[in-house]
Amino acid sequence: MEYVKNFKHSKIIKNLFIALIGTIILAISSKIKIPFYPVPMTMQTLVVLIIGIGFGWKLGVATISLYLFEGIIGLPVFSGTPEKGIGLIYFTGPTMGYLIGFLLAVFFAGKFNYDNSIIKNFIKLTFASSFIYILGMAWLGGLVGWEKPIFKLGAQPFLLAELFKILLATFAIHQIKKIKKII
Repeated sequence: MEYVKNFKHSKIIKNLFIALIGTIILAISSKIKIPFYPVPMTMQTLVVLIIGIGFGWKLGVATISLYLFEGIIGLPVFSGTPEKGIGLIYFTGPTMGYLIGFLLAVFFAGKFNYDNSIIKNFIKLTFASSFIYILGMAWLGGLVGWEKPIFKLGAQPFLLAELFKILLATFAIHQIKKIKKII
């Protein structure tokens, strides 16, 4: 019985460590950006997909939740931090919908079963990524006003780069899935 108890504790510690490493990688990817207004383009969406595929949906959602928590409490993990503010004030700014969308994207990226069909895998990852933009534009529209060209501001500038990131993840699925075997 003691062995089972210790095994559960070690698994929790291991998963917490993996989630923490995931948040560090996600924070680094948030700093790799091309400035756009009102939302910058970063490498985060690619990392979110990789976390979903590599960690699975449970650990993936836990990792993204930890990342969001880190940002909300004031750690400079988000794209515009610390330059544009930190904590809850930054979180509730123009990027909040996209950040919340990370949760659904990592859930679906981790939940899907991937096979050898590049087209099917590409469609699955596109579906997962779409939640980032749907929630992002919904929040942005509510924040800046629906009379503004929300699609042009919140999605259009990113679509070509997003397709490229989805393609990268699609072609790397089998390599990324090897992370699950290590975990």
